[in-house]
Amino acid sequence: MSPLDISLADLIARLDEELPESDELARISEARLRAQTLSDLGDQLIDHYVSKAKQVGASWTEIGDAIGVTKQAAQQRHASGPFERFTDLNRHGIVLAQEAARTHKHDFIGTEHLLLGLLGEPRGLAYEVLVARVGSEQDVRAAIEEALPPAGTKALRGHIAFRPESKEAIEQARAAATDLGHDWVGTEHMLLGLIRAEASPAARILRDLGFTSDELGETIRAEVAARDNQ
Repeated sequence: MSPLDISLADLIARLDEELPESDELARISEARLRAQTLSDLGDQLIDHYVSKAKQVGASWTEIGDAIGVTKQAAQQRHASGPFERFTDLNRHGIVLAQEAARTHKHDFIGTEHLLLGLLGEPRGLAYEVLVARVGSEQDVRAAIEEALPPAGTKALRGHIAFRPESKEAIEQARAAATDLGHDWVGTEHMLLGLIRAEASPAARILRDLGFTSDELGETIRAEVAARDNQ
C-alpha cells in the first residue's frame, strides 16, 4: 500500500505554525479537534468505497470482511443514511461544518456552520456561486462569522447534533436536487437547501448577501448545464 501523503511531523509543524503564541494546553485542545476531523474524514473515505462496492454487487458479508467487522455491523454503519446521494465534496462540507462547530465550541451544528462548510470546499459549485455574487471569500466568511453565536466555553467531545433547521436544510437540499432532475446532491443543492430553510440563520445571511431562492435555483441550473456542455 502506498503511504498517505501526510505525516505526524507535518501535522505537528502546521499546528505549531498556526498557533505560535499558544501554550501546550491550548495546543492539546486544538490537536483533539483536528484528530476528530481526521476521524470524520476517514469515515467518509470508507463510506465512499462501501458505496462503490455496493454498486458493483458486493454483499454486506463481503464488505464486513473487508472492513474487519461483522455483516450486521457493516450494514448498520454504512447502510443508506441521511447523506445518501451526497457527493464527496458535499460530504466533506458536512465534515467541515462539524469542525466549525467544534472550533467555536458550539454544542450544535447550525445552518451557519453548514454554510461555513460550503465555503471551506473551493472545488464545489456552491463556493463558486457564493464568491461570484459577493466578490470574495473573505466577505462571505465575514458575513457568516458576524452572524455566529458567541463561542462556548468548552470544546465538546464526541457527537454534535444538528439543529432542527439544519435537518430541514438537508431535506431541502435533497428536494432541490430532485426538483432540478439531478441524481446527486452536491454543494450547489446544499446551498439551495439552506436558503429554502427560510427561518434559518443561513437563509438570513444569504438574503442579506443578495440571494433569493428562485434566482439561486436558476443560477445553479444554468451552471450545471454549462458544465455538462463543456
